[in-house]
Amino acid sequence: MQAMEISRTALDVEWRRLEITAENLANINSTQSGTTPLYRQRSLVSGPRALFNTYLANTTSLGTATSGINARELTGVDIYGVEESDAPPRLVHEPGNPLADARGMVAYPNIDHAGQMLQMVKTSRAYEANIVAMNAARQMYMKALDLGRR
Repeated sequence: MQAMEISRTALDVEWRRLEITAENLANINSTQSGTTPLYRQRSLVSGPRALFNTYLANTTSLGTATSGINARELTGVDIYGVEESDAPPRLVHEPGNPLADARGMVAYPNIDHAGQMLQMVKTSRAYEANIVAMNAARQMYMKALDLGRR
């Protein structure tokens, strides 16, 4: 069942990535008001659960594989954290806005709408691919059980 567990961890990561992308899009036109700080674009940082050098342990000094990757070392992916962008805010001239500064400028989060939409499509494709992989693994396990009964 290891293949299904790996796909399940990937589904968890991609679902969280989709939530963060949706949060970014929802806050694209939010402003700083009172004690609420200006929203900053967030991105999910993820990677393998196991340390990468454990995958490289089976290689020679020239980088050629000696015995391949041990399947028991494959444990899936994990979320390392959420990063906030350090991009400066997007300033828009809106002198009638009550949140405008002395020059009539209002600060909005510097979020790339097209980039976030692209991220959402990529994330949904990765999610779909992991569902397909999980279903394929389930079918293989079921076939193995069926062959074992005969």
